[in-house]
Amino acid sequence: MEVKDREGSDENMKVTVQMLKSRTGQFDLESILFLKLRNIGITNLGCIGDCVNVERLDLSGNDISNLAPLTSLKVLIVLNLSANRISNLDPLCSCENLQNLNLSGNLISSVDSLRSLSELKNLEVIRLKDTVCNFSNPVCMNTAYHSAMLEIFPKIKSLDGERLSGRGSDLYQLCKKMEDSLKEMCSIGPIGKISAPKKWVEDNYWELKPIQKTQSDEAVEKFYNILKECRELNNKAADVIEKSERTLSSGK
Repeated sequence: MEVKDREGSDENMKVTVQMLKSRTGQFDLESILFLKLRNIGITNLGCIGDCVNVERLDLSGNDISNLAPLTSLKVLIVLNLSANRISNLDPLCSCENLQNLNLSGNLISSVDSLRSLSELKNLEVIRLKDTVCNFSNPVCMNTAYHSAMLEIFPKIKSLDGERLSGRGSDLYQLCKKMEDSLKEMCSIGPIGKISAPKKWVEDNYWELKPIQKTQSDEAVEKFYNILKECRELNNKAADVIEKSERTLSSGK
């Protein structure tokens, strides 16, 4: 008979000191900096608040609805709460150092329930829907969702994976516009007959044409011709002088 994992079979899974120690290998909960408790059926966060120095916490894929035990996590930077049963976010206001928050796949129904997070001055990345995992929230169905989020969080750099500011935001917007344009073209229906491509330039554009000389060009050419003649005369004069000197020296 197969023996199931006790943690996975407990209908009311609660985070305990023993669970935290066994999963992290730490004897002191305050020494835990990274904690991953995903997909183990957690319903009660229990003593997780004792991990006061945790910086990255993954609680995705559980059955969590009450976030009150997270209020003591003052240094928490990254928090993944995707695929849970969360509707109230007020306890997260105490996580003053939070920068990255994933809430996709929960029960958040209105933008107003997110306003409490506006107090988090360091919050830069928020995700309420994930198209890859097909996670979302009821609030994402609101047509004014995107603009309302930008109004509440004017300084965020990324919303639902979309870069809003910082490096890569312009490229992201460009790619998004191209993708939207392609979708619009595909929705129109079959494309009619495509006309033949037009020539960019005339056929004789790349042919080398004779260059017409200007007056300045002619003057420069005459100058170089005269200079060339002077050099030739100078060389002849030098030869004559050299021959004369040889003749004089031989007659002595």
